[in-house]
Amino acid sequence: MNQQVQPNEEPQKTIVVASKLTKVFRDFFYRLRFPAVQGLDLEIRKGDVFGLLGPNGSGKTTTIKILLGLISATSGSCSILGRSPRDVAVKARIGFLPEESYFHRFLSAEETLNFYGSLFGLRGALLRDKTHALLKSVGLENDKTRLLKTYSKGMTRRVGIAQSLIGDPELLIFDEPTSGLDPIGMDEVKELLLKLKAEGKTILIASHMLSDVQDVCDRVAILFKGKKLLDGKVRELRTRKTGVRVELPGVSGKDDENLAKALNVLRENGVEDIDVVERETSLMDVFLDVIKNQKTSSGV
Repeated sequence: MNQQVQPNEEPQKTIVVASKLTKVFRDFFYRLRFPAVQGLDLEIRKGDVFGLLGPNGSGKTTTIKILLGLISATSGSCSILGRSPRDVAVKARIGFLPEESYFHRFLSAEETLNFYGSLFGLRGALLRDKTHALLKSVGLENDKTRLLKTYSKGMTRRVGIAQSLIGDPELLIFDEPTSGLDPIGMDEVKELLLKLKAEGKTILIASHMLSDVQDVCDRVAILFKGKKLLDGKVRELRTRKTGVRVELPGVSGKDDENLAKALNVLRENGVEDIDVVERETSLMDVFLDVIKNQKTSSGV
């Protein structure tokens, strides 16, 4: 029986499609030697935040370069927004954050965005308003006149994200958005990604920082040596049934009387294999809490 689409519902538009995408690099003698991407199938729909995950050398950046039309695939096919990645017209509809952003160090964030906005044909009040709105959205409105050479790496990444949004793109592609950042910078970028997600942006994130991606992405694909090993919805992948964890917030420790009563009830009902682990706060949580509390108390 075919599923009927309700009159007030629209099928989710497909933004990125790749079929059997393969890239094999050649050696000095022009012989095919290095398979960077092997038979990759991808589908990213409108509003998705899609994570392309894998260790260094797994083919993430090569895949992005193919999707951006910067290099050609050896075989297979792909399309962006219904067009070939080589189509110049489609590039204006994409915002890209490379792994390393190279900005002029002696320009301010405001001047930088004004420059990139002018490349999109923005002028006058429209350009000023767009620049102001983007700097505010990435939390840099109070630092907009500082030279970029005085920025931290986290602040520079935020400028990069703002720059990728200057043309109001339909698709955002971020390559290792938290690369090289300290915990504060990583947290700032993750908050920005969540904000863009809430705004309904379609985002492709290539990363090996799994702890960040799992909080942001709806769907992921895991690559290894150019091959896709697994893909699916993050929620489904994280809820694979390996057991059940029961948390007791009011329990003070393993010797707590209430815990003993709870364990006795379980054992009386035939549950024998019980592992009691005291919940601990991660060092990352402690670090971020201390810094955020200090910022709040000092009004930063």
